[in-house]
Amino acid sequence: MLVFVLTFVVMLAFQPLLKKYMPQPAAPQQQSQPAPQPAATTPAATAAPAVVTPANTVTRQAAGETETVIENDLYRITFTNRGAQVKSWILKKFDNDAQNGPLDLVNAAAAEKYGYPLSLWTYDEALRGKLSSALYVASREGKQTSPTTVTFEYADQDVSVRKTFGFDASYIVNIETSVTYKGSPVAALPAWPSGFGSQTTPAFYAAGLIDYQFNKDIERLPIRCGFTIFSKCSDISGGKTIPGPFHWAGPTDLYFAAVFIPDDPSSTAMVTLRNSLSIARDPQKADSKETVNVDVLGAAVGNLHGPTLERVFVGPKELEVLQKIPVPGVSGADNDLNGLVDFGWWGIIAKPLFVWLKWTHNHIFAGWSSGWGWAIILQTLIISLALLPLRITQMKSMLKMQRVAPQIKAIQEKYKKYSLRDPRKAPMNEEISALYKKEGVNPAGGCLPMLIQFPFLIAYYRMLGAALDLRHAHWLWIHDLSASEPFPYILPILMVVSMLVVQKMTPQAGMDPAQQRMMTVMMPLMMGFIFFRLAAGLNLYYAEANLISIAQQAVMNRTSLGREMREMIAKRARKKDK
Repeated sequence: MLVFVLTFVVMLAFQPLLKKYMPQPAAPQQQSQPAPQPAATTPAATAAPAVVTPANTVTRQAAGETETVIENDLYRITFTNRGAQVKSWILKKFDNDAQNGPLDLVNAAAAEKYGYPLSLWTYDEALRGKLSSALYVASREGKQTSPTTVTFEYADQDVSVRKTFGFDASYIVNIETSVTYKGSPVAALPAWPSGFGSQTTPAFYAAGLIDYQFNKDIERLPIRCGFTIFSKCSDISGGKTIPGPFHWAGPTDLYFAAVFIPDDPSSTAMVTLRNSLSIARDPQKADSKETVNVDVLGAAVGNLHGPTLERVFVGPKELEVLQKIPVPGVSGADNDLNGLVDFGWWGIIAKPLFVWLKWTHNHIFAGWSSGWGWAIILQTLIISLALLPLRITQMKSMLKMQRVAPQIKAIQEKYKKYSLRDPRKAPMNEEISALYKKEGVNPAGGCLPMLIQFPFLIAYYRMLGAALDLRHAHWLWIHDLSASEPFPYILPILMVVSMLVVQKMTPQAGMDPAQQRMMTVMMPLMMGFIFFRLAAGLNLYYAEANLISIAQQAVMNRTSLGREMREMIAKRARKKDK
């Protein structure tokens, strides 16, 4: 033991002398100096002291800033070699809401503060800044046409970076990145850090999400979870690491997405990014100085333990496009990006409605300048006619309820002297149930048809909010069916007036006349308040449905069923007045 201890002490004592006077073991043959050569001598000079991790002595840096433009039929991407990141990502088939011209998905104001697309995110903030400001050497410069590949490289004495991007004719970009620091791999994740250029108003920022999917499970992280107390979600926090596996993950907004599709889902992690930005409260008013703070969402996705190999989809959340993007290895769900389009809880109705609406637009109104509006009108007509038997069933059920109303009242009078907790009151419900069975009355018959119609209204709302095809779709005086109608608010007013007429014409059996008069006015006004700022396409659907209901009710009121019901209601009102 004493010999081992003395040997160890001697080795430690002689380490400084060995480093100073002994030659380097890894030096090239032509190098005779005992000390390591500076990095500027030759690219082959990679010698390092023994026992110490060798630092990179090969420098690879550009002399000045240059740009590389990649273009195909769908986009025009402008890379800068400063940070090897994207300055502009223009989608040629889509317009900008705020200004005339094609849509640039790079949010210039946010990107300048928080990072440009396809920059590298690291946990070390100083290294992150270095990777985003260094001048890389680009394998290609100037204008390029896909399919093509561009590689950016940077190296100094400590850091070595390589970023390769591959392009084809689709919205997909292939990404390979690797970063080493003093010879060891560093977790540096490709990022889309600063929202989208399509976010022009506070409402669009509020619609931002971070979505991810593994197999059939899709999670959608909102900026704030809202008022749903049973929601499992939590507010997005900046810099939070969410471990995989993921089949795809990334930030999205109402109509566009930038999601990363890793080659190896099991080794992938995501870092959520969230920052604050001050924007104009009303972008339409150029001279307005009123601002509001909004949250900008982003995400970095990649391998935490080595090089990252993945694809990124940057484009529209359009079903036809997303269904063509393969996502291999998904179990229990579609092997594509179809899950990016969120039709909500009523997706089982909303998605077929949209597919039907798009088929109507493409096959019946193809070439029409206002085709989407006319497609909504035709679809609403068909839905209203299909639901007509339910309206008839509702009237029959209401009439039967009105017929047995006196008998039910007599039974209730018979047991009114007993309290609700008194066991002697229990037979009352049994007698009423027996009466319903004898007369063939279903107490829920009047409400059930209304409940069946309600999901169609909600599904239409979700469809119009999720369907990119209706963005900027115009119809007659309306410029955008997916947005609220501006002044003079013709459709919201028409919706309220038509609902007033429908309420007035529809017999409300069993309802007190004073209550009926109040509901006739209050219900349309309340609905008008709710629908005032909703999508014009939804107001078009609802207003037309009301107009069709007016015609249907006018016919039904002239039938023997309608006349009998109105006579019974009038008779009941006369008794009430006496």
